[in-house]
Amino acid sequence: MDVKEAASIAKEYIINLFDEECIRDVGLEEVKFDSDTRMWDITIGFARPWDKGGTREYPFDADGNPARSYKQVHIHDENGRVEWLKDRFLVDYVLGNQM
Repeated sequence: MDVKEAASIAKEYIINLFDEECIRDVGLEEVKFDSDTRMWDITIGFARPWDKGGTREYPFDADGNPARSYKQVHIHDENGRVEWLKDRFLVDYVLGNQM
């Protein structure tokens, strides 16, 4: 699959999984493809109704918490199946500690 298809699968997965939480502002944040394992790691960001504050330049609220949630979706390239989902913490990038 190509990058657009992988990103679409990840976004749709997040939208469906978090449907009851009324998430909004769902967007693609990061894409990584591992050609050895044929796996996509797609990071999707979104806001929940209880997220407050933050800007694009400084995406944290007044208490230092992310104003968005970030989820990493791991997708198999050959069949498009989501293998796993995990939290992606923006602070890891700010501090240079990529997971």
